[in-house]
Amino acid sequence: MALKKKPVTGMKDILPKEMEIRNYVIGKIRETYKAFGFVSIETPCVEHIENLCSKQGGENEKLIFKILKRGEKLKIEEAAQENDLVDSGLRYDLTLPLSRYYSNNANDLPSPFKALQMGNVWRADRPQRGRFRQFMQCDIDILGEPSFMAEIDLVLATTTLLGKLDFENFTIRINDRRILKAMAAYSGFEEKDYDTVFIILDKMDKIGLSGVKEELLAEGYAAESVEKYLDLFEKTDNTVAGLTFIRDTLKDFLDEKIADDLKTIIETVEETKEANFKMAFDPTLVRGMSYYTGPIFEIAMDEFGGSVGGGGRYDEMIGRFTGNPTPAVGFSIGFERIVMLLLERDYAIPEAGSKKAYLVEKNLPASRMAEIIKKAQEERKNGNLVNISIMKKNRKFQKDQLAAEGYTEIQEIFAE
Repeated sequence: MALKKKPVTGMKDILPKEMEIRNYVIGKIRETYKAFGFVSIETPCVEHIENLCSKQGGENEKLIFKILKRGEKLKIEEAAQENDLVDSGLRYDLTLPLSRYYSNNANDLPSPFKALQMGNVWRADRPQRGRFRQFMQCDIDILGEPSFMAEIDLVLATTTLLGKLDFENFTIRINDRRILKAMAAYSGFEEKDYDTVFIILDKMDKIGLSGVKEELLAEGYAAESVEKYLDLFEKTDNTVAGLTFIRDTLKDFLDEKIADDLKTIIETVEETKEANFKMAFDPTLVRGMSYYTGPIFEIAMDEFGGSVGGGGRYDEMIGRFTGNPTPAVGFSIGFERIVMLLLERDYAIPEAGSKKAYLVEKNLPASRMAEIIKKAQEERKNGNLVNISIMKKNRKFQKDQLAAEGYTEIQEIFAE
């Protein structure tokens, strides 16, 4: 059987130029989030299959890479269904593993606990631009803080990071799952139909208001309910005034504190932000994960044409592990998409020091070689990047290649 040199579909090899950008972004992530009080943790990439299939991951549970049982535990002939053959799987996100981690280690962690987690996740998805089957996720979460201060902290930390990476004019779309439910209840939909209604609503960006209306009617919902529902969106804009209209209209279905807290989040972030972006109340924002219980948010970038990150409050997930309710809220940036956009910009990493190369002749005397190495060591101590390479026959090509890699000073050393 011939060996294959290309990576598995949906996964990729990372070349040095991209790796340099990735490492730079990771460094900025750690530096920025540390300044906001987040601490790094790590969880295993393999999770119990019971956890992964707990009906909390929405559509992602259909995309799990499952792992077969090993040895004598693998009894193919006795299996009645697929899950009889598996006992674990690759994680599809970092939130579920974090919830298990916290429930297992809560006694050794502070409260509130501010966690930073970066790592690969796997989804058997259809690959496309900015979407892979193996990809890096970067999450910050605050566990044990019930107030909206957690949401403010997460949004400010995330947007400060994006600002440091030279992103601007993006939008943080924000909504609340409880507002979504109140809008559906006000319109006359039954609670059992909410998930279907929200799945259709989530297509608003692609199919528009008329498309949403058509699909809701096709599902058999009453025309009166559909009209009443869509009328809310037609009368609501993306400002605080729009949020106030929703609060006042849904007063019999929604605790006004929910809308007022969302308003406080928007206004506080706008007043204290460091990056150049805007906050927008978006009543059509759904976020697919069924574990969200409160405020939800998403980063919209025209440059990408979609979301490059998102998150929300998931106050009930940890309680499913421990039996005790634990407030929790998290924000994830689309690491792969951010890196892709930087590469497409031909982003130049700010260098702390210079990049210098020495090209030395192959027959350079040992004493002279030692002299060059010592000189390079001193320059490295001063924060410069120094590369020593043996001179090739085609020196021009070699120098052009080094220049393309960002070396601004290239010195040739010949034998004397």
